[in-house]
Amino acid sequence: MSQKILLLNENRRIKAIKRGRVLEYFTLGWNLLEAFVAIGAGIIAGSAALIGFGLDSLIECTSGAALLWRLRDGEKGEARENTALKLVGVSFLLLAGYVAFDAGKALILREPPEASYAGIILAVLSLIVMPLLAKEKRKVASALNSRAMKADSRQTDICAYLSAILLGGLLLNALFGFWWADPVAALVMTPIIAKEGIEALRGETCRCDEGACH
Repeated sequence: MSQKILLLNENRRIKAIKRGRVLEYFTLGWNLLEAFVAIGAGIIAGSAALIGFGLDSLIECTSGAALLWRLRDGEKGEARENTALKLVGVSFLLLAGYVAFDAGKALILREPPEASYAGIILAVLSLIVMPLLAKEKRKVASALNSRAMKADSRQTDICAYLSAILLGGLLLNALFGFWWADPVAALVMTPIIAKEGIEALRGETCRCDEGACH
């Protein structure tokens, strides 16, 4: 009986690893597409927010690559947990630094972007996709007791928050000429992003009483 239970648990674990790989490959593909569209639209519109959003998507590819590394080879993948978690944490901090720099520069230089309908559509799509993707990642993180996957799901959540900020900034600028709305909102997000990075580096993305810590 106990052997059957162990076999069942192992099968569930293998399925969770495969599911995690699919999610991370999708994340990489989506972020690359997001970066291409956002940077292109940002250059055309002269939008620092769109260009920053696109570069953010490239930084997030680090997180997806780290998780693919963690999920690649069963027990070997589990041994890579701490390294992957640190890579996710570093990508959070890189993201926080860039958002703070870009938002501060936009405020100081008073850089209002032109209206970008491609950017608005991209932000709407990202705002729909990212929360769903984060939810699925949390399911896999729970099944594998993976702190790295949980940290990555939070980074995906932050991508959704940044999508909302981008959308708000583009709409307020296009409709009312409030050029400052996007950089101010981005600055508000910066300490939240940095906090997640620090927690990931310290391995504090889960609570031991949830049974998820290693």
